[in-house]
Amino acid sequence: MKLSKAGKNTSITVENITPWGIWLYLKDQEYFLDFDEFPYFKEQTIKDVQNVQLLHGYHLYWPTLDIDLELDNLENPEKYPLKSNIKPNYSLSGSRGSSVQK
Repeated sequence: MKLSKAGKNTSITVENITPWGIWLYLKDQEYFLDFDEFPYFKEQTIKDVQNVQLLHGYHLYWPTLDIDLELDNLENPEKYPLKSNIKPNYSLSGSRGSSVQK
């Protein structure tokens, strides 16, 4: 991978997925996306969660999930008090569209 500026890490990786959330490593920092704050990730496949891109140095994009977040959402969550009420419709098993609604 070619870096955009010498000495600047512009890649993003999913370091860990736990029962409570996702750990991202980006720009020499770790970020935790708690499933309570980001519920739309909870029931996704590991492959889809790991398929994340960093665009323009501040825009996180999961193309297979059609989820967009700006880095500022992770660094300053108090500025974004609204929470999603999206209920995932499939599980980590990968069988999309076959879950039971609660």
